Amino acid sequence: MTDARTLLATAGLDPDRVLDLVRRAVEEDLDGGVDVTSTATVPEDLRAHGEFTARAAGVVAGVPVAAAVLEHVAGGALALEVRRPDGARVGPGDVVLVADGPARALLTAERTALNLLGRLSGVATLTRAWVDAVEGTGATVRDTRKTTPGLRALEKYAVRCGGGTNHRMSLSDAAMVKDNHVVAAGGVARAFRLVREAFPDVPVEVEADTVQDAVAAVEAGADLVLLDNMPVPELRRAVAAVAGRARLEASGGLTLATAREVAATGVDHLAVGALTHSAPVLDIGLDLREGS
Repeated sequence: MTDARTLLATAGLDPDRVLDLVRRAVEEDLDGGVDVTSTATVPEDLRAHGEFTARAAGVVAGVPVAAAVLEHVAGGALALEVRRPDGARVGPGDVVLVADGPARALLTAERTALNLLGRLSGVATLTRAWVDAVEGTGATVRDTRKTTPGLRALEKYAVRCGGGTNHRMSLSDAAMVKDNHVVAAGGVARAFRLVREAFPDVPVEVEADTVQDAVAAVEAGADLVLLDNMPVPELRRAVAAVAGRARLEASGGLTLATAREVAATGVDHLAVGALTHSAPVLDIGLDLREGS
C-alpha cells in the first residue's frame, strides 16, 4: 500500500503540479455540484473494492495520476495497491491498480481517473509500438510539442513509459529554427548565429527541407538537424553528406509501417508527433464490488 504523492514523486513527476491538474479535472466533472447519481443511489457508509483492469493489450502509464484522483475525491480515506507499474505491458484482464474505500468516492472519481489513465496508457502503448519497430537500428523515437494543452508533462512522461525519448519540453529550453524563422532572419546561417548569440547555452536544432539545407545548417554550426518530409532516398543522401558532423532527426510523413526503413537510413532520431496527438486511448475499466 502507498499514497499517491509518493507514487508521483517516485515516477519523477511533480506532485504539486499533478495534484493541481487533478483538482481542476475533478472540479470540471462536478461543475460546482455533486455526483447526483452516486449520492442518490450509494449509501454514504458503503465501502467497496475497486480494480482498474485492462480490457486490451498495451503499455500502462498514469497509474500514479489515477491514484491521485482517487485520493483527492476520497479525501485520503482509501487504500491503494499498484499491481502493474507504469511502463509495464498489460493484457486483457490484467489488474493495474486496486483501491479500497468509500464506494461513492470511487464512483465519483472513476471517469476522471480512467480518462487520464487511458489517455496516458494509449500514448505509452503507441510509443512502444514505434520503439519496437526501430529496435536494433540505433535510432530513437522522440516526441514533439504536439501535446494536449495542459497535459504536456504527463503525455511526455507517458512517452518515456513507452520507451521513447523527449524532445524539448517548451519553447524556452531549446531552439528549433524552422523555415519561417529562416525567412525572418534572412538565412539559415544568420538564424543560427542570432540564436547562438542571444542564448549561448541553449541547444539549437535547425530544420532542413533538402540535403543542401542540411549541409548548410551543419556548416553554420548546428549539431542537430531536423530533416523535414524527406523521402527515404533523400534521407540516405543527407546522412552521407553530413557524415556524422551532426545528429539527424527525420520528421514529417512518418508512419509505423515505414519506421524501420527510415531508421535504417542512419538517422539518429525519428520525431513522431502522432505519439501524443493521435494515440488511441487504451481501454481500461473499473470493476467495483461491495466490501473492502
